Formats: sequence, C-alpha cells, structure tokens
Amino acid sequence: MKLIVNADDFGYTPAVTYGILDAYKNGIVTSTTMMCNSPYMDHAVELAKQNPDLGVGVHLVLTSRAPLCNDVPSLIDENGKFFHQSQIFEHAKEEDIEKEWTAQIERFLASGLKPSHLDSHHNVHGHPIAFPVAVKLASKYGLPIRNALNDEFDYASVRTTDIMLRKFYGEHVTFETLEEQLKIVAAKPQTAEMNCHPGYIDEELRLQSSYVENRNVEYTLLTSEQIKNFAKELNIEFTTYAAI
Repeated sequence: MKLIVNADDFGYTPAVTYGILDAYKNGIVTSTTMMCNSPYMDHAVELAKQNPDLGVGVHLVLTSRAPLCNDVPSLIDENGKFFHQSQIFEHAKEEDIEKEWTAQIERFLASGLKPSHLDSHHNVHGHPIAFPVAVKLASKYGLPIRNALNDEFDYASVRTTDIMLRKFYGEHVTFETLEEQLKIVAAKPQTAEMNCHPGYIDEELRLQSSYVENRNVEYTLLTSEQIKNFAKELNIEFTTYAAI
C-alpha cells in the first residue's frame, strides 16, 4: 500500500511551482516532475534544492512551448513550437524525440538535482511511437518510469509502479474521486502512483494552459484534513519513486 502522489508540471510557471511545493508541504503530494524546456525551470530548481525530501523527476515534454534542440524538425510547427498534442504524432520521428528528451534530461542533470524518475506531459510516452524512446532513456539513465497505460507495454527491466491512477483530473477533481483512488491503493499490497496537477494561478498559466482553475481546486483537496485523515485510516504509506 505504497502510494506516490506526483504533481505534474513543476516549473511550468512560478505560480504552479509554488502551488506544487505547498501541496507537498501541507498535503499528500510526495513527488513532482520538472518541465525542463520551461523558462521558469531555474526557479523550480532553486525551490527543489531547498526541499530535498520532495522527489523530483523529469516531465518529458513534446507538446508545450518549444524544444531545447534546434534540429528536431519533425517536432515543431511553422512557429518553431511543439505541435499540439492532437497533431504531434502525425509528424514526430523517434530519432527527434530521443534527441530532444535526452537534452531535457541532461538539462535537469546539469542543475545538480538527481532525478527520481521519468514521466511525460500529456502522458505522451504512452504513445507507441514515444514509448520505446522513453524506456530506452529510462534504462540508459537508470531511472524508474511512470506506468503509462497500466502494463499495456513491456517495460523490460525498467522499474515502474504496479498501477497508475489517473482519474483525478478535470470533472473528476472531487473528494469522492480522491477517496475512491485511495481505496484502490488500500485494497491490496502494491505500489501505486496517482498523478495530479495542483497549483496557484498566474497570467502565464492562462497563456500556456487550458487547465487552469482546477489546479486551485486540486490544491484544496490534496491539502484537506479530510483527505489526510482518510488516508491515515486506510494505513496508506506515502512515498516517492526512490522506494520502488
């Protein structure tokens, strides 16, 4: 009954980063993943270093802002930005994905932080084109990876959790959903991850993302005494990817 509660999008904007950090300090969040192509990454790195018990991994990006590499033509539109998530795999080639994701991981390593694991923005590593690249890089760097589609793919020797819980999003950001997810974890001995997107709101977030107001709602639920007490009653052990 070990549960990793991972807040995606660390470094997305300053307000999102502060919201994630407070969800860790005041709630059940134990882990987060960094957007290494963000102009606000350095700010997130500084805060991560001040909170060494927070697990911080790499949130591999193919669908937000622009790539770090300038020679990945299959990933970018006419404006030099990543294609929208609805279009990226109409164009993306594995060699460009590997080049860009390697650059993102290397930027993370250059910050001096040690990555806890890999996952991806919009769960794109669960796509058949991207999945082999993600597993290859996880193996290369010796890192666990998010269970993208609950064992629909072969992770070989790469570590991952037994199950991945992704329902706590959008219209399902409710106490009922969160309690339901915790009950699933408590039902049998297993390792699980539940991802989430808590955050505060700034103008940059409104410019970059369609998922805005619910980040505040997620923060409120994840830090509530009701949820913390419910998890305690279920004897759930909150942890990070370091434990798997």
